[in-house]
Order: sequence, then structure tokens, then C-alpha cells
Amino acid sequence: MCVQYLTTPNIDWVKSHFDLDLPMSASHDVFPTYPGPIVLKSHNTGRTAIGLARFGLIPSWAKDEDFGRKTYNARTETVGEKPSYKHAWSKRHYALTLAEMFYEPSYESGKAVRTGIQQTNGEPMAIASIWDTWTEPETGELIVSFSMLTIDASDHSIMRRLHKPDDEKRTVVPLRPELFDQWLNATPDTARSLLQIDSMPELSFA
Repeated sequence: MCVQYLTTPNIDWVKSHFDLDLPMSASHDVFPTYPGPIVLKSHNTGRTAIGLARFGLIPSWAKDEDFGRKTYNARTETVGEKPSYKHAWSKRHYALTLAEMFYEPSYESGKAVRTGIQQTNGEPMAIASIWDTWTEPETGELIVSFSMLTIDASDHSIMRRLHKPDDEKRTVVPLRPELFDQWLNATPDTARSLLQIDSMPELSFA
């Protein structure tokens, strides 16, 4: 489960892969409730956009923004049924979270060691995510937020080495570049087919 990641500062990579300009962000090291850049697509206009969104999805019915402190990861197996996520999933609110690396705990030394995971080729990552909007009751501000999707990692050579020995092995899903458009245009059925270990680029410890 990913609770912390680094945003990418690679303007040229974002431009070459999405033809979009990476927005400036005050937060390079992102935790739940912090802003980070995501790419999404409007299925009404066909337009792809990039912007800062809050890490930790806040559904429209949430009473306050603190709800996002516990919804930063969504399990692929249940995302279509869980109240917090099912609207975003069914409405095809699929996004790509742009990251330099993400962190998970390694217990191979016998104690928790924060460990960075990055693409082996050193390029940024685009992590499969869902997004939704929430209106702040007092100010009327519209807040966009997101959650990273996770899958079973027991068959992944790198990700299965993380977390406590007896804990379930999970991983977020960075996608290979050739799958970016497919993800942004996905339906619930095709989205599930992309959320697989085979869709991920080669990863390594930083």
C-alpha cells in the first residue's frame, strides 16, 4: 500500500508523453491530503488535462476533507463495490498519477526500512488511479482528489519483498507508456484487464 511518493519534476517527459505542461507544486514529497499532479481525460469532450489533485479520494457525500486520509489506496478487487470508490469507478474517472518514485517498508533487515521504488530505466512513472470531486460545504470550493489502485503483489519479483512477512503483499500499478491512452479511455471491464503485473514497467529499489 502506497502512503508516500515523490512527484516528478521532469517537464520534458510529461510534455513528450502527454503533450501537457506539468503544473508547479509546492509538495514534492506527497502524503495523504497533499497535492500531486494527475492526468485525466474528459469522456464528454475527449480532452486530456493535467492538474494538481489531493492524494486520498474524497467522495461527493463525505462530510469533511479528512475522509481522504484513509482512501489513498483502492483495492482493484473491490473498487467497483466500495461506497467510497464505486462512483469514480463506474463513471470512468481514471487518472494517471505522475511520480518519480514511491515508498514501501522493507522488513528484510528485521525492522521497517523506508524503501524507494522506481523504474529501472530512471524515467518517471504514471500510476493507475481513480479521481472524484468534492465540494467544500462552507466555501463551495471544488476539490479534485484521487486514489491509487492496488493489486496482489505476491508474484512480483520486487514488490513481494516489501511489507511485513505475514502481511498481504500489495502494489500500486505503474503502467507502461504504451498503455497510458488505454487506461485513460478505459471502461470498468477494460480497466480491470490493465490492472495486472504484466502492465507494469520493470521496477527496482532506489
